[in-house]
Amino acid sequence: MTTFVGDSAFWVDTEATTLREADHLLQSLAAELALTEVVFGCTHLVRGERPRVVLSLTGAPEEARRGLVAKGYEVTPGVPDEVGRAVLYPGVARLTGTVTVAELVSGSAIDKVAVLGGSGEPAPDQRILTRDFVRPEWRDGELVLTAMPAAGGVLVPFEVPDPTPCCADH
Repeated sequence: MTTFVGDSAFWVDTEATTLREADHLLQSLAAELALTEVVFGCTHLVRGERPRVVLSLTGAPEEARRGLVAKGYEVTPGVPDEVGRAVLYPGVARLTGTVTVAELVSGSAIDKVAVLGGSGEPAPDQRILTRDFVRPEWRDGELVLTAMPAAGGVLVPFEVPDPTPCCADH
């Protein structure tokens, strides 16, 4: 079981209002700060008076925290909640094309795959068409990818890379 909460965890307040915007910001900041593949970078939805998407980083060096503060970001120790959506995590760069459940779990920080409407975990040889966009979520201390059945007997991650905005045809 992987965990993303620890002494090296902090979260960054942002003005991002969509997951797509937060993903892009997180990936840009990771590149600017030269974060390594051992860092977990997650998005967290904040509701209330000022709805937004904040970022958490776990495993980032102290220089990254200082760099974010120098850029004007408000940085707070810990994580805003226990259910972050992982964008950066060990092994994410290798999750391209089609992989098996066994390859996904053994080659990345993802602990397991849950299939919508299914009971139990899929077979290790079940193929997953990643669409080069794999966003697992933290659930009870485990990084879980939610997938759904697709044409051709494969699974696909539930979250799509380019969602159609609500009411896009109006």
